[in-house]
Amino acid sequence: MFITFEGLDGSGKTTQIQLLTAFLRNQGYDVVATREPGGTAIGDQIREILHSLKNDEMHPRTELLLYTASRAQLIEQVIKPHLQANAIVLSDRFVDSTLAYQGYGHRLDLNVLRTILNFATGGLTPDVTIYMDISVEEGLKRRRRAADDGEEWNRLDALALAFHKRVYAGYQILVAEEPERWVQIAALGSEVEIHQQIRDALLPRLKQ
Repeated sequence: MFITFEGLDGSGKTTQIQLLTAFLRNQGYDVVATREPGGTAIGDQIREILHSLKNDEMHPRTELLLYTASRAQLIEQVIKPHLQANAIVLSDRFVDSTLAYQGYGHRLDLNVLRTILNFATGGLTPDVTIYMDISVEEGLKRRRRAADDGEEWNRLDALALAFHKRVYAGYQILVAEEPERWVQIAALGSEVEIHQQIRDALLPRLKQ
């Protein structure tokens, strides 16, 4: 099964993937966790370019192509081999991030994006997508707090508030288009409470 996590930065995706990975392994599942952009040596190099605050002149089309290049490498090197070996793959972001950020956020043509995404992924789509729902303001507040503690504050974090609001609205559209694939989780409350909600939503699907 291919499970992706989506949502604004600061929504707690990374923490919840770590908790879910540990839980599923304890249940006896073979689990691989990865992230975008990155997840491979090539992808990690692309991630540095994409996230660097020095690259504030990057055009949205350049951004799109770099993200999809990293994704294509990740799919061929990590995701597909593990799915073929009957593992569960958890990914921190996938194609929906491109549609939300580069499509709705940067207002690139969605039809063109879907064509590029289909080429980059070979048509691979998630079985389930966990959407960590958090307001734009709360997400950015958490990101700033994390940055004060030494974590990354990247080029996309620094974009205007209006951009992040378009991304949030884009996610709502994507969820409405495919409600059977998405599981919406309110990204508030304790980490344990949120983890339990994710477990409750996923376990019936894993047993099918």
